[in-house]
Amino acid sequence: MRVNRTQAAENRETVINVASRLFRERGFDGIGLKDLMKGAGLTQGAFYKQFESKEDLAAQASKRAMESATHRWSDATAANPENPLEAVISFYLSMGHRGERMDGCPIVALGSDAARQGQDVKASFEAGINEHLEILGRFIAEANGEQSNSKAMAILSTMVGAVLLSRVVNDHDLAQAFLDAATDQVREAVAA
Repeated sequence: MRVNRTQAAENRETVINVASRLFRERGFDGIGLKDLMKGAGLTQGAFYKQFESKEDLAAQASKRAMESATHRWSDATAANPENPLEAVISFYLSMGHRGERMDGCPIVALGSDAARQGQDVKASFEAGINEHLEILGRFIAEANGEQSNSKAMAILSTMVGAVLLSRVVNDHDLAQAFLDAATDQVREAVAA
């Protein structure tokens, strides 16, 4: 059955959205095209009509995952507009976020995988990371009047590292301790 252009575009978006979530859960190499397409409700043959390669899909899915992460930060700040930086810190360094394997931070979920991918995947991550740094920099300036790109970098690095470490341990208390320690350090860094 032939698919019209509108349906083809919708199918492409569905595949990108599904891949964005499944890659975060399983890694780029942890799921094959057949299972990705099955997750999107499409056949594997439809993949090659939409994407040049799995890496092409990985780049598109990475971009979508980073956009999703930025939207999650916006949602957190909408809940606490008086203190957007605190809202992001509280959301990001929470046990709830730690448990969100498919919808959580793509930097945490795929960072080491992305480092082994091609330029297009890395470019998707770089653009998203730069956007996170810009947001953090703006929030830091609002909080203490200081514009500091290096402070934003240190804060993002601390938050990503804490969530990553909290995910790789079985001990619930240790996971919480990583998140709590990072929260304290980030707050101190902002105040300094």
